[in-house]
Amino acid sequence: MKQVIFVFALLFSTPIPQALAQTYPSKPIKLVIPFAAGSATDSAGRVLAQALSQRLGKSVIVDNRAGANGQIAAMLVAQSPPDGHTLFMTTNSTHSANPHIYKNLPYDPLRDFEPIARIGTLAFMLVVNPDLPVLNTKELIAYAIAHPGVLSFGTASTTSLVGAETINAMAHTKMVAVGYKASPQAILDLVAGRLQVMVADFATAMPQVRTGKLKVLAVTTAKRSALVPGVPAIAETLKGFDITSWNGLFAPAGTPQPIVARLARETLASLAQPDVRDRLAAIGFEVDPLDTATFGRYVREQFDTWGKLIRAAKIQPE
Repeated sequence: MKQVIFVFALLFSTPIPQALAQTYPSKPIKLVIPFAAGSATDSAGRVLAQALSQRLGKSVIVDNRAGANGQIAAMLVAQSPPDGHTLFMTTNSTHSANPHIYKNLPYDPLRDFEPIARIGTLAFMLVVNPDLPVLNTKELIAYAIAHPGVLSFGTASTTSLVGAETINAMAHTKMVAVGYKASPQAILDLVAGRLQVMVADFATAMPQVRTGKLKVLAVTTAKRSALVPGVPAIAETLKGFDITSWNGLFAPAGTPQPIVARLARETLASLAQPDVRDRLAAIGFEVDPLDTATFGRYVREQFDTWGKLIRAAKIQPE
């Protein structure tokens, strides 16, 4: 009897992942976003969800789980069945920065997820309330030095936190961090004057910049962005400054590789579509995809990179 069981196990265990991939997806897919509706990652997630829905033949439904800098969403995905029907579109916040900011993280970014593909990088900008009497990064630094502890900056992600605290560390300023659950909430307080400064994503900040409700001083990337070529980089004032956010797609650890491979193919094919690229560019994304293997290496490298950034910014783990 044992021999019969062994033979059946040998015959039928190997093809199961491939069989799952052939019938996948068998129901709607949930795309978990760790930030609120209206954020850059949410906007990009909805673009990708629509494209994947068309390619996979099943609905891809965005599920916003904001809070705790992405920890809530990450834990939800990590604990989901590894069958490809729960996906995670996230950023360096959950996978690069949080491990160095929180002592008791309820998930492991390297162990609990299967990388699928990188989407690209995201532009962040240094913006201020228009009543603040500064026109550029140099003037902001001078004002902050002259008024220690007076300026408050909003943070709704680790990118915004690390960006602002890196300015504090490099320029020896004492701007005060105020945490928010979501970027749109922080932007509203910045417009209202309850905050004075913010490192904000392009999608959230630019509508307010265009209407004159906010002033943009600089971008956080090492060089000027093609999205706003007339806006200088912070690095032109603070040499070596470079805070670049990335976005990528993950599945829970243990998801069968044939399913991961199919999701990667469909994601990369979606990102090759001109309309998808244009829509992502409009919200501040530089579409720069990476395949599964390359993305996995990139995630591990970024884990170390953000650890160095956070230590340099003198951010103490909570």
